[in-house]
Amino acid sequence: MLTRRSLLHSLAASGLMARLQPAARAAGADYKALVCVFLFGGNDSNNVIVPLGAEQYREYTRARGGIALPQASLLPVATAGGASYGFHPRLGDLQQLYTRKKLAVVANVGMLTRPTTRDEYRQRSKPLPVNLFSHSDQQTQWQCSYPDTSSRTGWGGRAGDLAQTYNTDRSFTNISLSGNTIFLEGQEARATLVTVGGVTGLSGFNDTAPSQARLRGMMDLLNINEGSALVQVLNDSTLEGLRITQTLSAATTGNSSLSTRFPATSLGRQLESVARIIKMRGELGVNRQIFFCSLGGFDTHINQLTTHETLLGQLGPALAAFHASTQELGVEQQVTAFTESEFSRTLQQSSGAGSDHGWGSHHIVVGGAVSGGDLYGRFPTLAMGGPDDATGRGVWVPTTSVDQYAATFASWLGMDQAGLAGIFPNLANFPQQKLAFLG
Repeated sequence: MLTRRSLLHSLAASGLMARLQPAARAAGADYKALVCVFLFGGNDSNNVIVPLGAEQYREYTRARGGIALPQASLLPVATAGGASYGFHPRLGDLQQLYTRKKLAVVANVGMLTRPTTRDEYRQRSKPLPVNLFSHSDQQTQWQCSYPDTSSRTGWGGRAGDLAQTYNTDRSFTNISLSGNTIFLEGQEARATLVTVGGVTGLSGFNDTAPSQARLRGMMDLLNINEGSALVQVLNDSTLEGLRITQTLSAATTGNSSLSTRFPATSLGRQLESVARIIKMRGELGVNRQIFFCSLGGFDTHINQLTTHETLLGQLGPALAAFHASTQELGVEQQVTAFTESEFSRTLQQSSGAGSDHGWGSHHIVVGGAVSGGDLYGRFPTLAMGGPDDATGRGVWVPTTSVDQYAATFASWLGMDQAGLAGIFPNLANFPQQKLAFLG
């Protein structure tokens, strides 16, 4: 593998260091970052937060059967209006953040073309998102915010098109810690990919003399201007890629200087890399960034209690450690993390002690700028066949759209009304276009 040291030596030997090193800009107080944590598979948010009111909890246990959580195991929280809920027993870290008003819950969010009731859904009297309950379609729609058409861009990418104007070096605006994702693709902005737990960059080079000679030769060839505009563009793109990967490898590999300890899980390592990149914001010359992380395995058709407990046992500690790192870095008010997932799951238990594909789901938002310690949106009535149940199995018709949820983040990042309209063409269908969970 190409190491940071070997690349630096080769760049210096080729006389290209000055060309590749951007002028550092100290990140000012205007710095802001969004961190999306996508829960692939359809997170069963019915067991993330459970109402503790007597009647709603009875309805919950009646429908959930063997996958209901015992009331005594739930971690109690209260809303600003006094309603009682309980977090999943593995989310003690998130309960503490909620109590400290650093975390908010946004209830019953889902993909909509416009406000829709249960009866309108059943009668098909309102246009509906394409292929509801399909993993691939709903994952794409949540990331793109286009409910009824295909897109080559995501809402994070379109926000990045505008956000990159805040940055001296635009290459570090949109960063994925979880491979290629449409979420970060814009008309101009592109996702920079970071290899978590390894060197981001070329393979096939090391610190041996023959390997270094080959690398120097490659760099010399890239620096030759032989008159072809196309070749020069390709050479410049390659050099730019090497610069980006070398810089991010320097940020994310080796011993961390952060005192915050992250869990040694996939999501923990991704969020630690995000924190280490944020720490370098001054050297990177950025004031706006959008990150994408993910955790998979939430398609719990069988054995839900055990699988979900394991997954939430990764989610809670990783989000809590990340928030602690933003405090350590002095950017608690400037970084907001949030969850997405293609849908929730049926309240009704399915065979195999699992649940099936749902629709509206509850989501977590964490950060110092969050108006925490409260639940936003309208929590569904937990009644089979009730006013919020689309199918009779506890599939909640969303009362908050993905557009409203996402536009709240984009607005906080600095997008004005015209910018929001360009990022979310469907947003105009909703009277309330931003929610109150972020100032």
